Amino acid sequence: MNLKGDGRDAVPGIRDPQVPLAAGSRAPQFMLRDGPHSKMGLSDLLGRSAVLVFYVADWHPVASDQLVQLTTLQPELERLGARVVGIAVDSPWSHGAFAAERSITFPLLSDDAPGGHVARAFGVYSPASGRSERALFVLNASGIVAWSGVYPDSVNPGVDAVLSALEAIGHAPIEQGRGAGES
Repeated sequence: MNLKGDGRDAVPGIRDPQVPLAAGSRAPQFMLRDGPHSKMGLSDLLGRSAVLVFYVADWHPVASDQLVQLTTLQPELERLGARVVGIAVDSPWSHGAFAAERSITFPLLSDDAPGGHVARAFGVYSPASGRSERALFVLNASGIVAWSGVYPDSVNPGVDAVLSALEAIGHAPIEQGRGAGES
């Protein structure tokens, strides 16, 4: 939390949880478990656009509908050059069972150690619930936020804004290993 009121973080690296990353912001580095024995992070997403889907919890009815909708539209998202990743505080085991039950084919990352630390870094953690807020971030191939939106837990935001953002940034992948700030 910013106690100084001057726009700087009171604790370096920890953003005010009530202020989601805005377009033009660099996405924070992260590394989360995508299974009991494997991890995925921002560096794995660089080189093409990415859609980060922060959701309330596995088995939440609206989250289920939202993630199934994104799975159905995954071919279109891939045509636009984007990779989809879901992020919630649930464990990798819960994610695995949930993905299998709902036929979700993109990675679900566990923001559980410590709980919600990536959601906090993106400014979409709810201290009241101990979970992520429902939020979408579209990143360009260099890891810069091109678009973001935060929604009530009870609302499936759909994909129109995500598709528009992906179309706006284009879908030409950059050379793997080159990130923001490199020429």
